[in-house]
Amino acid sequence: MDLTFSEEQDELRKVVRSFLTRHATEADVRRLAADPTGYDPVVWRRMATEIGLQGLAVPEKYGGSGFGYVDLGVVFEETGRALLCAPYFATVALAAETLLRCDDERARGDLLPRIASGETVATLALTEESGRWDEAAIRLTAHDEAGGWRLTGVKTYVLDGHLADLLLVAARTPSGVSLFAVEAEAPGLARTPLPTLDQTRKQARVEFTNTPARLLGPEGAAWAALERTLATASVLLAAEQVGGAVAALDAAVEYAKIREQYGRPIGSFQGIKHKCADMLVEIESARSAAYGGLWALDAGDEAETAISAALAQAFCSEAFTKVAGDNIQVHGGIGFTWEHPAHLYLKRAKSSEVLLGTPSYHRELLAARLGI
Repeated sequence: MDLTFSEEQDELRKVVRSFLTRHATEADVRRLAADPTGYDPVVWRRMATEIGLQGLAVPEKYGGSGFGYVDLGVVFEETGRALLCAPYFATVALAAETLLRCDDERARGDLLPRIASGETVATLALTEESGRWDEAAIRLTAHDEAGGWRLTGVKTYVLDGHLADLLLVAARTPSGVSLFAVEAEAPGLARTPLPTLDQTRKQARVEFTNTPARLLGPEGAAWAALERTLATASVLLAAEQVGGAVAALDAAVEYAKIREQYGRPIGSFQGIKHKCADMLVEIESARSAAYGGLWALDAGDEAETAISAALAQAFCSEAFTKVAGDNIQVHGGIGFTWEHPAHLYLKRAKSSEVLLGTPSYHRELLAARLGI
């Protein structure tokens, strides 16, 4: 395992950070959090055309740049740091990854170039009323009629499901769990935005009523691909959580330097020093877990990736929540106000903590994958 970043990866970080510094300011985050769509289409297109973020890890033959997962992890770390309001996680970590994992070359050729170009916002509709991410929780049904496949049922907690141009839907057929593509204009498709704690990341309830859909890959063979997708998404979410935690720590340290009490900066008090030091330890441990998962992904070791993904998600979720909470404590009274950005990071941390399953769920996965 290479524990250092290349010059190209360091430069990628600089480019992405510079872009987000200009286009994902605190004012932008607050404005888009209050917007029903939750993102700026102009910035979304510029992300694709100027720095190629949507197609970064998409192979070149599908219109992408063909970079690796470590490179993609660098991007997610920076988007987490900036609290980017855009359907980037849903489109790249969930939808594009699902297409890359499913056994359907024609679908990849049709759909991935649209994602890489920024033309298509996509998402994965997997969870239902139970909120669980396992195979047994998939109840939405698909049946084959003379005119093609039709879906009936409900998906909920679907990231950016209210605005996605393309939904990849996990449904149950007589042969097992299968994967389907549904376009936004499909008849029988109803999408309702859901109220969320984290307003920077939108979710929706999606209802299918005899909705026409395109089968992706062999019928009944989708779960293996979905399981690999969820492992990849867990690692990328961990990288995003590290970026958010770093931003929270930076804010706490900066405030501790300038806020004075009893004639001296509060950062000179032992209690504040210890809290900031503990935050740094949490972040460095989380960073190691996330980076380990990214390198496992690039190495192509599926068994190691499955273990690293569960470990990273279990640890990074709790680390981000702790650091975001401690940032509020360092800021004191002002940290609890709506005007201060500290609450934005805490809300993102709490929503991310359950986004792909709770830390306890991932610890159970880790134990199962280790055989203990």
